[in-house]
Amino acid sequence: MKNNVNIQRRQLLKFAGAGVAATAALTTFPGLLSAKAMRVSGQPSLEFNPDVEISLTEEVKYVPIFNGPQTRVWKVLGKVLKGEQSVITNDDKSYLAPTIRLHKGQKVRIYLKNKLPSATILHWHGLHVPSKMDGNPMYAIANGETYVYEFEILNRAGTYWYHAHTHGLTAKHVYSGLAGLFIVSDDEEQALKLPDGEFDVPVVIQDRNFDQQNQLQYSNHMMQRMHGFLGDQIMINGRPDFELPVATRAYRMRLLNGSNSRIYKLAWDDGTPMKVIATDGGLLERAETLPYLMLAPAERREIWVDFSDKQIGTELTLRSLEFSSGGMGMMGGGMGGRGMMGGVGGGELASGSDFSVLKVRVSKKASSNDVLPKQLSQIKALRLADAENPQSPRRITLSMRHMSALLNGRSYKMNDIREDEIFPVNTLQLMEFDNGFHGMGGMGMMGMPHPMHLHGEQFQVVKREVKSKSGRGYSSVSEGFLDKGWKDTVLVMPGEKVTILKPFNDFTGLFMYHCHNLEHEDMGMMRDLLVK
Repeated sequence: MKNNVNIQRRQLLKFAGAGVAATAALTTFPGLLSAKAMRVSGQPSLEFNPDVEISLTEEVKYVPIFNGPQTRVWKVLGKVLKGEQSVITNDDKSYLAPTIRLHKGQKVRIYLKNKLPSATILHWHGLHVPSKMDGNPMYAIANGETYVYEFEILNRAGTYWYHAHTHGLTAKHVYSGLAGLFIVSDDEEQALKLPDGEFDVPVVIQDRNFDQQNQLQYSNHMMQRMHGFLGDQIMINGRPDFELPVATRAYRMRLLNGSNSRIYKLAWDDGTPMKVIATDGGLLERAETLPYLMLAPAERREIWVDFSDKQIGTELTLRSLEFSSGGMGMMGGGMGGRGMMGGVGGGELASGSDFSVLKVRVSKKASSNDVLPKQLSQIKALRLADAENPQSPRRITLSMRHMSALLNGRSYKMNDIREDEIFPVNTLQLMEFDNGFHGMGGMGMMGMPHPMHLHGEQFQVVKREVKSKSGRGYSSVSEGFLDKGWKDTVLVMPGEKVTILKPFNDFTGLFMYHCHNLEHEDMGMMRDLLVK
């Protein structure tokens, strides 16, 4: 065992590019490695020639979210140092980080400057980037330090995002404001002439709690950690009681569930079906129509909404409908019920309850010839025959036991790569997330949904299997799953197994996999994969 640990340590140091200082850091601080200790330079590389340079500075700021006292948040301020100024969109009235917009093929250098009273690092969620640019917690920088990211945009057009990823503190950091959209365009998408400008609307959905002085409230209550944070105030793009004025024409709405743990079952209150044109990794081959849309933490969906037949003054509400989390027993989250937990942390909106997300008001006439293309994109389907392990999927069991959140019975530790967590580079792997399908790991009193996220290149879902489709948990959500196209996060319900095909191309090093219920992640439901 000791020899195995030493081998793992040497592998970690090799892929981090570190030397003696890193060895000392591993020995002295096995749970926290700074960028300085790992010899990751705070200076730009002479070999990298960026098309765009961006500065992102994290600071404590006060923003006017409500009338009265301003809210103290952890704010990211963006500035374009090289390239078009439209690359960055700051919003001084929101706690959200700026929106970044880049085109496939562009090379970008990002200076992350930390002026916060905590170590922090940012992860580019859904982007295919080198290991050292991915935002692994080992690279967290302290107050006064700078981390330099350099990478090429390899992803197809899509709605991606970025957020804090400091071990044990991710939930609190994201909750405090360290998250924003990262939107990528490409030639294929632009040729479609989809709604753009003011008709291309980002919708970041989050839930928060505020005290009487308008300050964010967050606690580490044990039950909140086990279930995940639930806030009683729905925020859209960092604003409460969001109302979107629209014209009588088609819109493209980019939905991101940026909540810590809340799952949404989205539907229009007038029964209009949801017309989905894109998932996590960009456009689908063609639009898919669903009666409602399940959106787990970190998932994205783009929807086409046509208001051309509406009268001026028409109001519509996007709601989250009632559903059952299923399998949660006495831990709460039944069909709109509060169970033992209810809205832990002061929240009034229990998991799976019915509530308004945002309102739309048709406020002006517009002439437009918007037509939803029958063919949106071409997606090469991954083939089981091309997998390295077509007959023996890598199984990852999801479990909540003894006040711990575990993957294959393991909690997160740095420098703890196991044999089944090592993958050859440039291979396709068959993997499965097992949330109690083969046993009680995800069922019973502690069974709950887990939105599973894999860093690095995106994957395709092969199939879902559930123990019993008659259960109220599954039947109340099953029509809202959309597993087509490219994904980086997938919701796995209690008693369910989801099988995926995951490429590990181009880059070696450490890439994480974890539950994107951020409280679960901070409890240890996160591990490293080593690609070599």
